[in-house]
Amino acid sequence: MNAEEIRDYCFLKKGVEESFPFDDKTLVFKVGNKIFLLLSLDASPVQFNAKCDPNKAIELREKHSCIIPGYHMNKQHWNTLICDGSLPKTVVFNCIDDSYKLIVNSLPKKLRELNGL
Repeated sequence: MNAEEIRDYCFLKKGVEESFPFDDKTLVFKVGNKIFLLLSLDASPVQFNAKCDPNKAIELREKHSCIIPGYHMNKQHWNTLICDGSLPKTVVFNCIDDSYKLIVNSLPKKLRELNGL
């Protein structure tokens, strides 16, 4: 899986914006002005951080050696996925979906309605 596939998948979701707020190597995806995914553009293999329910985060880490506690993030709520070919795309896409949903659900109802989320 490459960075373009991840980027394209993120943009299938409503209200997604991308930016480089930290440096020119970390592409950040937001919804409602809140981060749901950070994609490292200089990592090989490709890797990204995604928000995750704490219980599910532990389960994923135990099941997949290429899912580790979030690099430079709150280790309880974020995972780093290393796309080394061992993870099925469905797992990668599910992690992106879960991260997006967690952020959307944390937004005020008025903001969700305003943005059609």
